[in-house]
Amino acid sequence: MSNTGATAIAIHITDHQGAVTSIDGKIGKTLMEVATAKNINGIAADCGGLMSCATCHVFVQEPFASQLGAPDAEELAMLAFTAVPRQPHSRLSCQITLSAELNGLAVTLPASQY
Repeated sequence: MSNTGATAIAIHITDHQGAVTSIDGKIGKTLMEVATAKNINGIAADCGGLMSCATCHVFVQEPFASQLGAPDAEELAMLAFTAVPRQPHSRLSCQITLSAELNGLAVTLPASQY
């Protein structure tokens, strides 16, 4: 199925206990913006996406982690301050811009953002 012309994608968010919540996210928005607008518990986003708090930490599942590319130096620096230790596919959800290619995006939330 093609996503050509799609304006939203499916996102699957698994909490630290294994419960999955599926939401739609508008292409061009960040994962953090969509998750907070949908009141997803577990993405605090205290700084509102300014990349100064690391409270929107997520673990991106494959194949999506590979599609995102590597985090830049600023994001890597913030990932050093996450409440739950960083993993190989850790990202800040404020740095994940939704695109048609990310349809079906699957992420897992850490046990805590604090």
